[in-house]
Amino acid sequence: MTRTDFDNLVMSISGRLYVYAFRMLRNQQSSEDAVQDVFVKLWKMNQRLETYGSIEALAITMVKNQCIDQLRRMKLAGADEIEIMNPRSDPGPSPQEKMEREETMRLLERIIGGLPQIYRETVKFRDIDGLSYDEIAEKTGQNINTIRVNLSRARKIIRDKYKKCRNEHR
Repeated sequence: MTRTDFDNLVMSISGRLYVYAFRMLRNQQSSEDAVQDVFVKLWKMNQRLETYGSIEALAITMVKNQCIDQLRRMKLAGADEIEIMNPRSDPGPSPQEKMEREETMRLLERIIGGLPQIYRETVKFRDIDGLSYDEIAEKTGQNINTIRVNLSRARKIIRDKYKKCRNEHR
């Protein structure tokens, strides 16, 4: 990719990447930094960029990951400050909480595993793998609206079955 091609790419997607980053970080400077870091990484990937189907989709994924990393760093920094002021003996979840989380995960895995294949794949691609609707459409060959409908129906089934199992458990 030539410098001119890269400059055109930057000009065409920088606004969308910034908006996406700002929605996650809610801070102008942090959002600009995240987008800038992604463009530096993209420039370093120069020759490999041609192997990707959609550079924009790659950039959005990279921005999302960059923002998540920043949020984690901010959360850890904030947690360290709180810990210094209010030290606890055991910062981790209690055995009860661990058991409840594991039980919830097993239940959700069982519910998702019992879905019809089309719903199961859509949930996996969107909610577990974090793919965009466009990426799912590329993988499955489905219309984006069909994907949205299938995802909505799958989530409703999961929610209803989860509530039913939780109510039976109590």
